[in-house]
Amino acid sequence: MIEVSELTVRFGGVLPLDRMSVTFEEGTCGLIGPNGAGKTTFFNVLSGFVKPVSGTVSAFGEDLLAMTHYRRARWGVRRTFQTEQAIEELSVYDNIAMIHENSKATGSSRREDVLGAIDFVKLDVNPNAKVGTLGAAQRRLVEVARAVVGKPRLVLLDEPAAGLPDEETAVLSEVIRAIPEHMGALVILVDHDMSLVSSCCEKTAVLDFGKLIASGPTTEVLRDERVMRAYLGTEEVAA
Repeated sequence: MIEVSELTVRFGGVLPLDRMSVTFEEGTCGLIGPNGAGKTTFFNVLSGFVKPVSGTVSAFGEDLLAMTHYRRARWGVRRTFQTEQAIEELSVYDNIAMIHENSKATGSSRREDVLGAIDFVKLDVNPNAKVGTLGAAQRRLVEVARAVVGKPRLVLLDEPAAGLPDEETAVLSEVIRAIPEHMGALVILVDHDMSLVSSCCEKTAVLDFGKLIASGPTTEVLRDERVMRAYLGTEEVAA
């Protein structure tokens, strides 16, 4: 469980997070909102790139904000970014192995763990293939494999389906739904594809201008009038 209380981030006169309080329980949780709502800033706080001016984050009973960013990586925080981070000149295997090296998993299990992550995300390529030779959907799966290798505890997925066609998004959805059960990690998913969020997340939180405006079961949240006004328009979203 991730418990966030009164979390505030200030950039000059701007508050990208304004006293955000929310709880993310086990499984896969959604975090949605319009562009600039504070979603990526929240991920940056959890992963150690941004220091809040106030507030607390308790992760499985531990004070996450008290950890340095490298300790968070070893503790089990993993994330993807809106822009791809895999190194194109390196192989699929090496890209994933470099994340494993900074995890709490032992080096003796590295090859097994890396190949297991490749298989888990349904990436049907030669592990020795360079990432730069892969298609867009395959590179996205490399990013997810990097996020799940090495026994993560908290997996943050930032727009993992951006630019993918429906068929590839469906494959990604299966992978995301399987992470909590097979990896034992809590997943927080940020995406603008509401069909992906609905299929993966039992619960969803919504940010707007840095403030939490709704949180609860996904089907109820997507029908909340405040959410529809702020983000989804005026029409209800089908479950």
